[in-house]
Amino acid sequence: MWESLVMENGDKEKMQRIRENAVIKAQEKADEEEKSKAVTKREHKKLALEATMKLEETERKRIENLKEEERKKVTEELEIWKEKQRNEEKQRRIQSEEKIHRERKLIEEKKKSEINKTLTAGTSQARSIPTRGAGSSGSIFSEKLKEESFPAPRSAGTIQINFTSRVFPTALRESRVAEEEEWLHKQAEARREMNANFSELKDLNEEEKNPDWLKDKGNKMFATGNYLAAVNAYNLAILLNNKIPVLYLNRAACHLKLRNLHKTIEDSSKALELLLPPVPDNVDARVKAYVRRGTAFCHLELYAEGLQDYDAALKIDPTNKTLKQDAEKIQHIIQGTAQDS
Repeated sequence: MWESLVMENGDKEKMQRIRENAVIKAQEKADEEEKSKAVTKREHKKLALEATMKLEETERKRIENLKEEERKKVTEELEIWKEKQRNEEKQRRIQSEEKIHRERKLIEEKKKSEINKTLTAGTSQARSIPTRGAGSSGSIFSEKLKEESFPAPRSAGTIQINFTSRVFPTALRESRVAEEEEWLHKQAEARREMNANFSELKDLNEEEKNPDWLKDKGNKMFATGNYLAAVNAYNLAILLNNKIPVLYLNRAACHLKLRNLHKTIEDSSKALELLLPPVPDNVDARVKAYVRRGTAFCHLELYAEGLQDYDAALKIDPTNKTLKQDAEKIQHIIQGTAQDS
């Protein structure tokens, strides 16, 4: 222990130097500590930033995985739905072919029976040929042949030809009668079906309960760009009558403008279902339905499905240049995506 805090006989200058050195050392120590703290702080910030980046990367991957799973789920559901549609269409086509076959068979049988009646209308008598008696004598050359008897002439008759009035512009030999009659029957049934029992329709007047009036109202709203109002008009019309394909077709156009892509696909598919059997009278409607559904598929980046619908529209209207150009663009996108992957 020091006996005294003050140096005896100390030199003031020496004491001053000692104090200055002590202050300098304390300052250097404080600087080193400050630098050490700054380095430690930077390292902590770096570690925190790296941890934040790792968390963000993990979250981004999780979101991408969720999107991919949702995309796969939607694609699988679409494939299941398309397979179901193909099976239903195949079943309807088989039933239609069987119906046509039965009708043709009935027509052929009817024609055969009419031909048989015509052929048996005239009566014919058999020719009588003379014969030589058993007790006759002389040469056969010296006998006089009896005069032959001829049958009476057939009775005259007339064949009535009636030309069936045609609703469709195609010639009868070029058309499919059964499908056209089925289409006309479906349209007549759809016009007769009305359902005004919904609570939403109780406050409407008689004019507003007419699906055709609501359809025209929706068309006017669509033309002015008020797509939501047009959707509401088509919704009411469908509540009144859900068998008219043009209502679903027009509502699909509104949903496409509003970017409601899944609803566009749903309404276009329903319209195609109601546009059966395919006849010349519904060619334009079927082309629009395929194009709108194909466009919605392309906006969802399901280009293969979209190209299938555009190809189906081209089969119906092969001379449409715009459809050909759009189909080629989709084909180029698909090829480009395959090359990039």
